Parts: sequence; structure tokens; C-alpha cells
Amino acid sequence: MEEWNGGPSRGDRGPSGPVHETWRLFRILSEFVDGFEVMSDLDPGISVFGSARSSPEHPAYQQALHAGRGLVSAGFTVITGGGPGIMEAANRGAHEAGGRSVGLNITLPHEQEANAYLTHELNFRYFFVRKVMFVKYARGFLIFPGGFGTMDEFFEALTLIQTQKVDPFPVICIGSHFWRGLIDWMRDTMQEIDEPMIGPDDLAWFRVTDSVDEAVETLKSCYDTACWNGPGAPQPSPPATPRTAEGTRTGFNPKR
Repeated sequence: MEEWNGGPSRGDRGPSGPVHETWRLFRILSEFVDGFEVMSDLDPGISVFGSARSSPEHPAYQQALHAGRGLVSAGFTVITGGGPGIMEAANRGAHEAGGRSVGLNITLPHEQEANAYLTHELNFRYFFVRKVMFVKYARGFLIFPGGFGTMDEFFEALTLIQTQKVDPFPVICIGSHFWRGLIDWMRDTMQEIDEPMIGPDDLAWFRVTDSVDEAVETLKSCYDTACWNGPGAPQPSPPATPRTAEGTRTGFNPKR
């Protein structure tokens, strides 16, 4: 068996013959194993997202710093992507408060160094493995202004909740000015056109606030009381299927 180190792309030949894509499974599996072993001891966690470009002088950085401290005081582990900007701020706040500060970093074509405020660090090659860790070990998402990656996590959370692949969990966005345009478009275009693309209750799966303290209090309250599934929350229909050990729901087989 030839040594495999990521290998050339599909269809290329390695130094001693065809590259077999199935050997990638071992690297993928090892990332899941490492993630599960580390993260399973850190419950309850809150995943914090936001721009890697925010400087320490930016108001959002200061809010995320405050959020990291508040989440630790509320008994949570702070989970971020481990990089600079908002991620650094949340990890820094958690670290300075004496709490657990997790960085789930990713290898990228351009260098991204882990920030200096991590008590637990994992490094991933695959985005999809990393994204599982953000969802499986979080009791809520706290989302600051950010770019494509932040939007990716935001919409993935809503998709998983909408499709009932996970139990509903709090998704709280910080900064009404930043989020207003997107929410207006979701309401006026996605929801209010002749053939709506989302349901009448789908915008209730997340909240927007300018108060970090309010966000932390909501996350704590929902963790204590499961309020996201309580009165006033959109209710699953049809009834959700049983949970799996992976943290998702089994679902119904689409094959007829």
C-alpha cells in the first residue's frame, strides 16, 4: 500500500499507481475521533461566530470579549473557530474569566494562526468535520457580524432546525444594524413573495439583539428550561423522529 498524504486529485496517479479515494476515509475518521474525544468533556458549550477581520478596537470585538466573559460566568464553554478577530475576542474573554476556551481551527491555503487564548485546540483539514463539532457540542449559537463563513454557519443552523435534523437551539445574532438588511430581504423576498420560499414561522428560529447581556441571559435561560421548544416557539410538524447518538434525528427514508 502506498503512503497517502492527501494525494493528488481524483483521477490522477500517485507515485506507485492509482490513488484510491477510499483511503481518505481514515483521515476523515481520525478527525471525527479527535473531535469527539476532546469535545465530549466540554459540555455545555456555546459556539461563537464572527469576522476574523475585526480589530481589537472595533465595537464588535469588544462585545465579543464581553460575551466570552459572560458565557463563562453562566457556566458555558466558549467554542470558536480559533482564529483572530471575533473568535479571538470571545476566546480571550473566556480565558480571562478562567473558563474553558475552545478553538476549532482549520488549515487553509492562506495561513491562519490560532489565537493565544485557547485552553483546548483542535485543527481540522475538512470543513464538514469541523462544522459537526460546532453544532453537536453547542447548546446555542451566538453570531456577531461577519463574512461568508459566518453566514454559512448562520444558515446551516437554520437549515438543520427547519428540517428537524437537530433539536431547536438558540441562534442569537448581535448587531441589529448589521443584520437588518438581510432580515428585511428574508422577510420581504423569501417569505412574502407569491410563492414563499420559507414558512411563516421560520424567521422565529433566530433572534437579533444589540445587548450581549440579553443574549447571554437568553442562552442561559434556554439551557435551563429548553425554552426554544416551549410556548411561543414554532412547533415541528410532522412530529420529529427519534434522536441519534450523533446528535441529529433519524428522519424518514425518502426511498419509495
